[in-house]
Amino acid sequence: MKAFGFSSNNSKPQLIELTTPQATDRDVLVKIDAIAVNPVDTKVVAGIKEPLSKPKVVGWDASGTVTAIGENVELFKIGDKVFYAGDVTRSGCYASHQLVDERIVAHAPKSLSAAEAAAIPLTTITAWEALFSRLKVIADLDAGKKILIIGGAGGVGSIAIQLAKVVGKLTVITTASRTESEQWCQNLGADYVLNHHSDLAVQYRSLNIDDPDYILCLNNTDRHFEAMADLIAPQGMICSIVGTQEKHDLDCLKSKSAGFVWEFMFTRPMFKTPDILTQHHLLNTVSQLLDDGQLKSTLTSTLGPINTENIVKAHQQLLTGKTIGKVALTAITD
Repeated sequence: MKAFGFSSNNSKPQLIELTTPQATDRDVLVKIDAIAVNPVDTKVVAGIKEPLSKPKVVGWDASGTVTAIGENVELFKIGDKVFYAGDVTRSGCYASHQLVDERIVAHAPKSLSAAEAAAIPLTTITAWEALFSRLKVIADLDAGKKILIIGGAGGVGSIAIQLAKVVGKLTVITTASRTESEQWCQNLGADYVLNHHSDLAVQYRSLNIDDPDYILCLNNTDRHFEAMADLIAPQGMICSIVGTQEKHDLDCLKSKSAGFVWEFMFTRPMFKTPDILTQHHLLNTVSQLLDDGQLKSTLTSTLGPINTENIVKAHQQLLTGKTIGKVALTAITD
């Protein structure tokens, strides 16, 4: 099999030949049709401190076809079209083939192209878990409650807006800093769009609506912690996916009995948690919502096949911090 790997944090990805792995136990072997890039890809590459003798294959968002299954696989058969985000502790999807635990894989949406499907899994798992596992939004019961999503135009924000509206039936207040990203958020269903480069508390309260019951931070926790603590409603919940560099005083949430929680979508596969199968089920649900037209892919750009030039271009685009939606690459060409 072919793959593109990084030997250091300042090297370009290089084409390498690897032995195609064998599917055993609950693994499925997938022939990759398309991948999407994510900030985690660039972060993992940046974390390679010493030159590697065996280049590291990154990438955790793909769609493809099952070509082999392990002896204990129950959910898929050879020939199934699938999509998944994978496991950050295993070899990534910048490759022609990839081994993945079936419990974090789902049937791909029939109505989407391979690239459109590849743009979905990682950000959708992140958003779904943040909303329904961490913030504990209960569909229908919490309908009409307010959520503030900080950073609505990126990959996670683009699907979080949709899930909050369609599944959670929440009133969505989000943030964007440019005209095109503001319009993107509105097109996805956001009820209000604020500018996260200006005072969030002042802007939010100028809307004359109740303080948010939930806040999902996708854009610099350090910068927004004070505003989030100020804005969160009594007994509300804050969730962030962005790690901090500073120390923050959680006592400021005590009088409100408000909570703060993290979301990291690789937790279940990394620790093989008893509920790891949850990711299979939630992606299958999202696949059906996409086929039913209730959700739409967040893909905004397909750069071409997986190769050195396109990977570099995709990473450079991510590092600008201005990417709207998701960027995809198609399969490695022979």
